Amino acid sequence: MSDTRLHAARTVAADAERLIQLSEQLHAHPETAWQEHRSARWVAEALDEAGFTVTSAYLGLETAFLATYGSGPFRLGLCAEYDALPGLGHACGHNLISAITVGAARALAPLADAAGLTIEVYGTPAEEGGGGKIELLDRGAFAGLDLAMMVHPAPVDVAEAEPFAVSHSHITYQGKAAHAAAYPEQGVNAADAFTIAQVAMGLLRQQLPPTVRVHGVMTNGGEAPNAIPARTEGRWYVRAESLAQLAETEEKVRRCFEAGALATGATLDIAPESKPYAEFRTYEPALQAYVSNAEALGRVFDPGTPARRMNRASTDMGNVSQIVPAIHPYVGIGSLPALNHQPEFAAHCVGGDAEKALLDAATALAWTALDMAVVDTAAR
Repeated sequence: MSDTRLHAARTVAADAERLIQLSEQLHAHPETAWQEHRSARWVAEALDEAGFTVTSAYLGLETAFLATYGSGPFRLGLCAEYDALPGLGHACGHNLISAITVGAARALAPLADAAGLTIEVYGTPAEEGGGGKIELLDRGAFAGLDLAMMVHPAPVDVAEAEPFAVSHSHITYQGKAAHAAAYPEQGVNAADAFTIAQVAMGLLRQQLPPTVRVHGVMTNGGEAPNAIPARTEGRWYVRAESLAQLAETEEKVRRCFEAGALATGATLDIAPESKPYAEFRTYEPALQAYVSNAEALGRVFDPGTPARRMNRASTDMGNVSQIVPAIHPYVGIGSLPALNHQPEFAAHCVGGDAEKALLDAATALAWTALDMAVVDTAAR
């Protein structure tokens, strides 16, 4: 093992208590999209301690930050996510993502000048539906990076991200209230509009390809059982293999919602909650380096069981990958049978297996950065 790789591994090991403390702190105080004020500060503080220059409220987003170290020619971007799920806390393990990223960044900092690295850690809010990375991209973040990386928790280790492109929409039907027993004919039932739309989508699924997902929830279904609902609201996601297939599918889904409005006389409003998330474009040389490094640490990649399908989950890191070379591997936390977005998975995002995954992934990321910097130096 080279001196630089050994140094990075030893730094992660020496930082273990601090990294685990950060992970547990985030886990105990979950904050949802765009509300991650404490979380962003805690992650940034862990980088400030290691000598990084931190810019808070980066590019005008209150819960984003940029932390930089070094001045080498190879610009490395590491992404930290820290938003939690409404009602489920850190059931997707973003507390671990932040700690992994901080661990890798702190391990690389003492080596940055010798390795020719400029390290840029991006604190990226609102991955769970808010498209924080897309907002940052639109404001100029990530431009010119040689490589962007992050590692996501999952039930098992999986190398390659293959996420669906996805759109997030807020649906509103506006009808007219009336007494449900005395004057029902005077009402326009907004809840019926939603029912018709969902029935239409259920029938549509027979004609949708297997690479498409359509799902959502009603967030407001009315006020009282004896009143015709005047307003209903919901949040709906459409997923597809690519942005092109997504656009085609969205038109079909829109017609289902329009059918509800047409049948009931309610008015319909469909408002995007964020710009669409793109499919992922993997930078294979970096991914192969990560796989080799993870395996050298004893990680075993899933051969193809259903548990590996977390790699299909949509992410706004896909949009970053369309602009710069990127990887987004998954590290297993030994949670089975618990899967992402279940309360039981949140419970597994702290403790022994999660801590080992944290330290392994941070080390593998740091080693991968060093490998790619060597390749870059040789090519210059």
